Amino acid sequence: MKMSDIVARYIMDMLDEKDGNAEIQRNELAGLLGCVPSQINYVISSRFTPEQGYIVESRRGGGGYIRITRITTDRRIAIMHVVNSIGDRISEGMAGTILENMAGRQLIDTYEKMLIMSALSDKAYKNVPQESRDLLRASIMKNMLVTIVVLQT
Repeated sequence: MKMSDIVARYIMDMLDEKDGNAEIQRNELAGLLGCVPSQINYVISSRFTPEQGYIVESRRGGGGYIRITRITTDRRIAIMHVVNSIGDRISEGMAGTILENMAGRQLIDTYEKMLIMSALSDKAYKNVPQESRDLLRASIMKNMLVTIVVLQT
């Protein structure tokens, strides 16, 4: 298992134990897990983002900490948060990552994830010029997610 997976799993366990709130000291956690503090930063910045359902606050200094809070909201609100976080363009890889995270948080089911991923794949855009694919992909992804929200009401 990669060190980043170990760090992420440890933080996830802390969040589960403390009802979705964890406060960590970067150096202390790095020492406990046997990694460098920058590894903690990397994991937090890549795996605990608002798009993935987390709020991260940090306070620097001697008594500094990093506070991670799992966002627990209504499914429709969470999906709309994802829609609003998608810019004008999105790569196939980033779209897949977002959809995997949404499925992991049970915001969408496996069928919805696979259907959307199919519609967003480069294979589906083989006749679309390369420079237009990410723009089109973002628009389609947003529309599909909004449709899921609308169908839930």
